[in-house]
Amino acid sequence: MKTHFLLAIIVIGLTLNVSGQKPSMELSFTAADKEFYVPLDSIFIVNLTQGGDTTLFAPDTVLVLDYITSINDNDALGENTLSVSQNYPNPFNGKTAFNLYLPEKENITITARNIIGRELVHYENNLNRGNHSFAFYGGNESYYLLTVTGKQTSQTIKMLNAGSEAINGEKCKLVYTSSNGNVSGVKSQNTKNNFVFNSGDTLQYSGYATTLDGIAGNAVINDVPLTNMSYEFAILKGLRCPGTPYVEDIEHTVYNTVQIGNQCWMAENIKTRTYQNGAIIPNVTDPDEWKFLLSGAYVWYDNDLAWKEPYGALYNWFAAVDPNGLCPEGWHLPYSSEWNVLANFIGGAGAPNGQKLRTCRQDASPLGGECNTSDHPRWENTNNSVFGTDDYGFTALPAGFRLGLGQFDALGFYGAWWSSEEYDYWFSWGRSMFYDLGSFGEWYDYKTAGRSVRCLKD
Repeated sequence: MKTHFLLAIIVIGLTLNVSGQKPSMELSFTAADKEFYVPLDSIFIVNLTQGGDTTLFAPDTVLVLDYITSINDNDALGENTLSVSQNYPNPFNGKTAFNLYLPEKENITITARNIIGRELVHYENNLNRGNHSFAFYGGNESYYLLTVTGKQTSQTIKMLNAGSEAINGEKCKLVYTSSNGNVSGVKSQNTKNNFVFNSGDTLQYSGYATTLDGIAGNAVINDVPLTNMSYEFAILKGLRCPGTPYVEDIEHTVYNTVQIGNQCWMAENIKTRTYQNGAIIPNVTDPDEWKFLLSGAYVWYDNDLAWKEPYGALYNWFAAVDPNGLCPEGWHLPYSSEWNVLANFIGGAGAPNGQKLRTCRQDASPLGGECNTSDHPRWENTNNSVFGTDDYGFTALPAGFRLGLGQFDALGFYGAWWSSEEYDYWFSWGRSMFYDLGSFGEWYDYKTAGRSVRCLKD
């Protein structure tokens, strides 16, 4: 679990003189989980108009923008200066990367320390002029200060490990990954990370915090700030995918995303009625017609449009793999092996690990609050022996299914998702969850059955 930092207000930026300066604006940020205040860990800010990004780290929650001046002065990143890029992604989940530029060959030292100053990593080497790439693997700490020291100067970056958990039980470590002597390429990278703002630019803010039940989460806001603004993030469980906090299907339905390990998933069941190339997916309501299909089709549960928003659509396997494209561009129906990667990351597909992927919304959930609900979407009561905790923000829902023969069943009791592999001519693989089991099992079913679909980023 991440360390909760004391929230304070520290203004970032240059103090403007009373006269002769261009205008500035102040952007302040807070966060809430279920309408209760939670402290922010960091805020990642991207200029969607011009490119470039910058990050505020706790306790910094206020950004002062000069309309023309960049957050990082371009001149400070010149060819004759040692330069360390901000790590990416940041916050990260176990592993992140950063670049180091050296204007000439020199001996450098890299250290990583925790929040109280204890040295955790030490690296020293004589490196050639040019760009050098490193991978950093976090241990069980949440917050790291990484310092690069050369013969004349040093630079420090702040890194946040949102997972707060070592990969494969390892301690934190630093790995040298590559070098590039091309100076122009390095300067391009430095410019990319430089953050400049002009009036009218669209900014994207990603706020990261720990939810009330101790799970890493975040939220994303897009805006065009024209004056002083105060923003409040409504924190969702799980970390939105870096650079892709949401994705739209061809009908412009917006889906949240979630980063789990090295995979970027949709955090909701897809509900499109149109393939990616614009072709309409047939809505086949008649059970006798449905059971003989050998081509793509979809339905809403019980042929009732009211179930579209809470649970998404049910697709037969032919629609899920149709070459016209069910998933948005850049996304795909996961392979069985990719479902296995997800299962392995959460500790395996067996009980009780499946509960970590289930929404906590359940009839008589022992977690209480908004988790304890009889309103849809939700799981049925299991006498409190099996209940979802949604540790990663995957938010698996029991959308039920349509039998291969056309009948509907198990809304609130059962969730099932297709994978792209065939079992044989009649059957294909997928994943399933039962209301009274804590597992996340692999199964096969008739290709004519109606199941949910989650898309995975390419």
